Amino acid sequence: MTTTFRISALVLALAFAFAARAGATPAPQPAAHTASSAQPADADTTPPSYDLKAQSLVDLDDLQKKFVSLAKAVPADKYGWRPMPGVRSFGEIFLHVAGTNFDLAPAIGAAPIPDFKAKDYDKSQLDKAQIVDKLNQSFEYAHNAIEKMSNADFKKPLKQFGPDANAGDIVYLIVTHTHEHLGQSIAYARMNGVVPPWTAAAQQKMQQQRPPQ
Repeated sequence: MTTTFRISALVLALAFAFAARAGATPAPQPAAHTASSAQPADADTTPPSYDLKAQSLVDLDDLQKKFVSLAKAVPADKYGWRPMPGVRSFGEIFLHVAGTNFDLAPAIGAAPIPDFKAKDYDKSQLDKAQIVDKLNQSFEYAHNAIEKMSNADFKKPLKQFGPDANAGDIVYLIVTHTHEHLGQSIAYARMNGVVPPWTAAAQQKMQQQRPPQ
């Protein structure tokens, strides 16, 4: 039985993922006036070469660096800032990302965290240092779970998330969900005059490489 947290984070995303997957590879239709069940002559039977495991680990490591560096760059007194009532604050976004990692990783093999409760995790009363620590822990937790998966594990059915869901869908969701909230966090930062650290570093490097006038 899924939690309320899972329902809100997963249902829409998985619905789109499954619809896209179904639309990208339509089932072969039998030709008119024939009993043949052969695939169309132009059907692509090439085995997929994309390695979801390797790419998801690269993405998660990069996302961890960016999220943690941004969380450190945001002043502690801005953690409660939100652009308008009814949306998450800085601190709540960071905890939402951490909570999703903690909540989804057990579905792909991680040992559940004792006493973790997904519901209202983003409302936890933690200070800046504690939130940064939870972010780091959650990314390492998800990374370790994915790293231990075999290729066969990615095909493992997870029907509690949907009739066609599998473990690969959950890995994909973890990554895309995190990218979504990184963009949100960057927008928050810019609205508060905080330049993302990786952008500041790139700008500084460009300045240093410019020839003297």
